[in-house]
Amino acid sequence: MRTMPSPTTLGQLPDELIYLWHTHRVPVLLSAVSLIALVRLAIYLRGRRPKKTVLSVPGSPNEKVVVDLKPEWLPENTTLDPSVVNIDGPAEDTVPALAPLVKSKRGPRTIKGKKMKRGPKATPVFDHKNDVVQPLVFFQSLSGTTERFASQFSQAFASWVSEAQDAASVLEPKIHDISYTEYDDYFISPPKSDAKVKHFYIILLPSYNIDTVLSTFLENLQETHNDFRIDTAPLSGLLGYSVFGFGDKEGWPSEEEGFCSQAREVDKWMARLTGKKRAYPMGVGDVKGNAEGQLEEWRLGLQEALTDIARGKGLGEGVPGSGDPAESDEEDEDTASDSGRDTPTSKMMKPKKTTRVDDLEDLGTMVDLSASASAIPIDFTNYKSKPILKASPAAPKEMVPVTSPTYASLTKQGYTIIGSHSGVKICRWTKSALRGRGSCYKYSFYGIQSHLCMEATPSLSCSNKCVFCWRHGTNPVGTTWRWITDAPEVIYDGITNAHYKKIKMMKGVPGVRAERFAEAMRIRHCALSLVGEPIFYPHINELVNIMHANRISTFLVCNAQHPAQLAALVPVTQLYVSIDASNKDSLRKIDRPLHRDFWERFCACLDILRNRRFEQRTVFRLTLVKGFNMAEEVRGYADLVERALPGFVEVKGVTYCGTSAAGSAGLTMQNVPFYEEVAEFVRALEVELKSRGLTYGIAAEHAHSCCILLADESRFKREGRWATRIEYERFFELFEGKVQGTRVEKGDGGKTKVVGWRPEDYIGAETPEWALWGNGGFDPRDERHFRKGKGPKVEEGKEKEGEAEMGVDAKKRDVAVVEI
Repeated sequence: MRTMPSPTTLGQLPDELIYLWHTHRVPVLLSAVSLIALVRLAIYLRGRRPKKTVLSVPGSPNEKVVVDLKPEWLPENTTLDPSVVNIDGPAEDTVPALAPLVKSKRGPRTIKGKKMKRGPKATPVFDHKNDVVQPLVFFQSLSGTTERFASQFSQAFASWVSEAQDAASVLEPKIHDISYTEYDDYFISPPKSDAKVKHFYIILLPSYNIDTVLSTFLENLQETHNDFRIDTAPLSGLLGYSVFGFGDKEGWPSEEEGFCSQAREVDKWMARLTGKKRAYPMGVGDVKGNAEGQLEEWRLGLQEALTDIARGKGLGEGVPGSGDPAESDEEDEDTASDSGRDTPTSKMMKPKKTTRVDDLEDLGTMVDLSASASAIPIDFTNYKSKPILKASPAAPKEMVPVTSPTYASLTKQGYTIIGSHSGVKICRWTKSALRGRGSCYKYSFYGIQSHLCMEATPSLSCSNKCVFCWRHGTNPVGTTWRWITDAPEVIYDGITNAHYKKIKMMKGVPGVRAERFAEAMRIRHCALSLVGEPIFYPHINELVNIMHANRISTFLVCNAQHPAQLAALVPVTQLYVSIDASNKDSLRKIDRPLHRDFWERFCACLDILRNRRFEQRTVFRLTLVKGFNMAEEVRGYADLVERALPGFVEVKGVTYCGTSAAGSAGLTMQNVPFYEEVAEFVRALEVELKSRGLTYGIAAEHAHSCCILLADESRFKREGRWATRIEYERFFELFEGKVQGTRVEKGDGGKTKVVGWRPEDYIGAETPEWALWGNGGFDPRDERHFRKGKGPKVEEGKEKEGEAEMGVDAKKRDVAVVEI
């Protein structure tokens, strides 16, 4: 039995405690310190955790996916409601609903950083006995004029290299189209190659008064120079550079009025990025004058400069005492302005002002003493000795002015430009359906007859430069909306009227059926794709609502680069996201995105799509480009499907547009997969998805478009039969609130209540037999039209003769290249 301690034992208890303390104090103290450190670390990390937004998953029994939306992803000119896309606020337990969008203003972001100090200039040591010069010719062209001059220049330059003895250490030039050049590979640092190969840049550029790839290129040069994380002259490792600009003196008579303005800007920023390595003065050529002769004269001078470099003489002598090549006063002045202070040299170079002599000089070095300066706002929040004058924001301009080459190129391709940034075009399948020759894949899959469908876009601008794009640089590009914005009502009226006008032009075409022509005068569906990025338009929600109010269904396609806009998008009839690659590197090569954080944006859009899969029909659109995104990427695509769980996965072979621009993008006819190759890819993807427990099966096909549909069996199969079509009248009734849906939520006490509707509420009739997988997907009620000599109804002798001439592969490929 256990006995109670005696008083003596109780008196000895403190001594025992002291003994225990001395014996175990080290591990006890270490444990306490470790615990405190872990608690403080947890508190610190919790405070630094990025702000997150929990998007709604209406009626979803599964977990809610938390999507990180970075503040910079919210567009500058937007109608997004911050209560919908809660970026700045902390993550909450409650799920915010998608409310009607209202205008909101966001304050400027403050970025704290420290500019890197200039180190010694990395002047490459050129050993003329062992090293070689590799000239790189960069050009950018919309109409093809500059591309032609660049090709002629490269050929003449290559001839000089092969014939001149002084050019023994100069290699033949390599030509690059800036529209399809990765800036990080050439304009963050010199290209990586053999140590004995030294690079020299030759840049040939036009000038435009619109936003093009060239505008993005200029922004990239400026951002690179001003990025505090890297040196201000990261291209100082080049041997040198020189720029030639093309302009139109009829439109811009002088430099002040814009003649070769963008080429001059590139020349200025290249001087800063290279550490003043201009090897030969910038040349200019008037395309309405003797541009070819001016380019030839400039080439001869440039060759002399390269001859000196090849002999080991470098760039020659510069400004006396500086050791640098001569730079213009304007660049020195701009450099001083960038630093925010005056220098003795810059003060002497400033032109004298004679208009006003007020006390405005006290406002700092950025004061404009012209008469309009009084209207410019002044920022007195800077607690320096002198307030800094805010630069007035540039007035927005039209995205596609009537006088621009972009306008001429797009209208030549059959587009009608609405306002300044929208477009509409009649699809070739609309013409085909009007003549009873079949509709596109959307009829086989979803019941959309092509002659009832309008193809339009509220934004001709895009943030990608995809290698398979049919426009190849003829449409504007950009990462932020900075143009004049047309009202959604104006866009709707413009695109519908233009579409009807194009339909009326078909009334005299042989073979057009009268009943279908009459039906086509009532638009029932709208494919918001065409060209550009529809959700880039700031008022896309208002435009979609107008279409739904007019009982026009909406099939909207986005490129997974605008997560904030995608999160706030109102439900559309069917939402597409283009999935052109299964990994970051492949996506960069095929889509050529302008955003540096393109992969993070892409992944955020997938998570948003997963959260909204019970709110609207969601579709992955895979465009297969042989040699780019097909080989050994089935698992990668399956990972993306598993992440976003779309209702449908459309797999389509790329369409070759057959232009020279496509070749410069690296795309040829060899990149077009055969239909059998697309089918094999889809079968492999189906097997991979089923092995992961996902219920996707091959539902339908449209071989004429080289397109196959995978669908979620658990959602779009009824009694073992595929039901991929849409009941459009039911969708509008749900949208208008005339009928109740089946989406429910659990309330207090386990009670359920109807809160809206889900895609299953407007599933249409069963997918017809002819559209199912294995049956081709062509409506037997229409008449298949074949090009001369390629149809099945050919005499037996001619058929054998034709097969001998074309080959079986050519016949198969004919299916794959049809444009959808």
